[in-house]
Amino acid sequence: MSFIRIVRPRRFLLASAALTSFAAIDMPPASAQQARETLPAVEVSPSLSRKPAKRDATSARPAAASRPAAAAAAPKPAVPNAAVPTPLNSNAVAESASRLGLTVRETPATVEVISAETIREQGYRTVSDVAQGAVGVTAGDNPAEPSAFSMRGFTNSQINTLYNGIKIGPQNMTSRVMDTANLEAVEILKGPASLISGEGAAGGAINFVTKQPQTGPVRNEADFSYDSLNSFRAHVGSGGSTNVQGLDYRFDVSRSSLNGFADDTNTRTLDVSGQLNYRVSDNLKVWGAIEYREDRSKAYWGAPLVPVAFSGSHATAGIVSGTYISNFNGTNLGPVTIDDRTFNTNYNVLDNRNVAQEVWLRGGFELKLAPDLTLKSQAYAYGAERSWFNNEVEAFNATTNTVDRSRFYVAHSQRLVGNITDLTWDTDIAGFDNRLVTTLSSSYLDFVRPGAANFPGDSVSLVNPDRGFYGLLTTQQQTARIDNEALSFEDRLKLTRTFSLVGGLRVEHIGLDRNSTDVNGLERANFPFTKDWAPVTGRIGYTWEAVSGLTFFSQYATGADISANNIFLLAPTQNLDLTTARTYETGVKHVLWDNRAEWSFSAYDILRKNVYAAAGGMTLNIAGRQESKGVELAGAIRPIEPLRLWGNIAYVDARYADYDFVGGSFSGNTPPNVPRIVANAGASWRFATSWPVELGIVGRHVGDRTNSDDNTVKMNAYTVGDLYAFVDVPKTVFNAVDQARLTFRVRNFTDKRYAIWGDPFYPDQILLGAPRTYEISAAFKW
Repeated sequence: MSFIRIVRPRRFLLASAALTSFAAIDMPPASAQQARETLPAVEVSPSLSRKPAKRDATSARPAAASRPAAAAAAPKPAVPNAAVPTPLNSNAVAESASRLGLTVRETPATVEVISAETIREQGYRTVSDVAQGAVGVTAGDNPAEPSAFSMRGFTNSQINTLYNGIKIGPQNMTSRVMDTANLEAVEILKGPASLISGEGAAGGAINFVTKQPQTGPVRNEADFSYDSLNSFRAHVGSGGSTNVQGLDYRFDVSRSSLNGFADDTNTRTLDVSGQLNYRVSDNLKVWGAIEYREDRSKAYWGAPLVPVAFSGSHATAGIVSGTYISNFNGTNLGPVTIDDRTFNTNYNVLDNRNVAQEVWLRGGFELKLAPDLTLKSQAYAYGAERSWFNNEVEAFNATTNTVDRSRFYVAHSQRLVGNITDLTWDTDIAGFDNRLVTTLSSSYLDFVRPGAANFPGDSVSLVNPDRGFYGLLTTQQQTARIDNEALSFEDRLKLTRTFSLVGGLRVEHIGLDRNSTDVNGLERANFPFTKDWAPVTGRIGYTWEAVSGLTFFSQYATGADISANNIFLLAPTQNLDLTTARTYETGVKHVLWDNRAEWSFSAYDILRKNVYAAAGGMTLNIAGRQESKGVELAGAIRPIEPLRLWGNIAYVDARYADYDFVGGSFSGNTPPNVPRIVANAGASWRFATSWPVELGIVGRHVGDRTNSDDNTVKMNAYTVGDLYAFVDVPKTVFNAVDQARLTFRVRNFTDKRYAIWGDPFYPDQILLGAPRTYEISAAFKW
């Protein structure tokens, strides 16, 4: 056994910014404090909606580069306020990042909020599409872990996935392919995020917010699309005030059938959501929400890695490179490629299925106990049934020149109930404005997981395989029952009009009861077992608005998660200690030029200790530490009225340390699916005619990645682009609707072939990105 320790220099990113900031603080006398800006009061709002003032179809623009409203006759305020949209949407409030009601610009962390307007205009069909438009985020929709994400060097269950602020379990066990039609916004918080979302957020959190009621006239909308793969999407929604005084509603239903480029692959989704808000009095509002979500897939599991020597003239360049010894059958493939005859091949069995059905029930109230004291509470219940019934392994065998296959089945029956209660207190401390939020949350989760006890397999030809059927299935069962209670405090103290301290602390208890039985129903060795954890995590940081619209920030934050993959699968023989993570981050957010331009920059240093990792295949090894350092830059500008430009770029250096095992070491290697460089850029031009037309182009570059911890196979860098054109049809044409938009879109217009994701548990195969497709869509509002 060899032991290699790589010690990397520690950079305290906070130092220079913090020293500069504190040196510049002007502590005002008592008389000056009377004029300081106070935190906005917490009010029982007419609705739970958090989106900015409504914009019409001609002015709505993506958060990454939204076109500010045309200049009004009256001068705009020098300091942007929360009602005015900005090019990077920094006036939006992200509750997954802070419960203090802070905007993105007021939060001492890197936060992105992608609005429904952006989702529609950029043509984001699934939540994975949304994530890939964000700064430094990649996604793969690997069918074993749908809607898997990577950011800041961390992937899958190291990133919490939230639904309206609620966590249902590790991403790699619970997330599903999800259409965007019913979403109000997607919030992305970078770096350790345990303060708000609890255990699991070493790399950050992504929150999906469903559309919510609004007060005012009823507004309806409908959207339809169809593409060259015979995919379609349809959505109808409605919301506004009813004839009952104080009662507002929102209802949405969407249906999609997205066909894959591989033979006989598709995903069908159905999402029905609704919410009622009722203002009982000026001080009390109650609300209730329900959602049913379903997805059914015939999944694409990727293309096998094939020896270059076998493929010959069918070997492709630029998709993968490197050498590989099969993790599944042990044969040496040598230099590998993707055979062009397998681009559209489906190796899954004919009777395959991926199915999930989910139901949400949520309800709560907002009560103003006093002018400076507000109580909010939300109770929820969630149920899900999921199943995977597939051939999941596609491993080329260099001895037989065939593809070895292996089946896998697993099902989930999940029940979750819980409550989150916040008490917000606005006060002053020694004359300084202060807001304190105290949160008490609790939940109980019951998880039953029948799974395969045998794994039927066979071998098929590489080209035109006989797909066959699953075969004999025998099952065994695992269970997990998880109790969770947490008490957290979050505070913002304004020391001056421009300088604020923001911090918080979370004390959490996690109780786990696990059991596992064999095919005969007999308990396995060391089962059942019980384990408790009590992580303490938090954040401390500052924001300093040095000049109007220019805000510096820094933070130190911590997180905790389960070291051995995830809490549902934790075995008594694995390391039962928590993994801990911390980050140092500093940056700047700047909106300028009368809201016509905005940019942001951040630099971070994240360390995660006591980690497990997939050492290729289903084996988990202790990886010691995972280190991640990087920078992110985003900007958007409208230099002249018709033109919009936007872009972002992220660089990350992520590595393992102290990752030694019998027979070798992976210290210094990069975790799977982590590119050093991710960049997005776009431009559009709007022609101001009687039928306004806009033409746009969006490009995306993703750097080299690996598909497993040994880093022997590289998924090569790729650059793809989309083109779009839309026309806003005048109301005189469709008298029955207020707004109508017709859109034509070309995705991957260069028809680039590339590797989009690699599952480290199935390293013998690579998921390919979709080829060029054409899409037409129509959207109406009335």
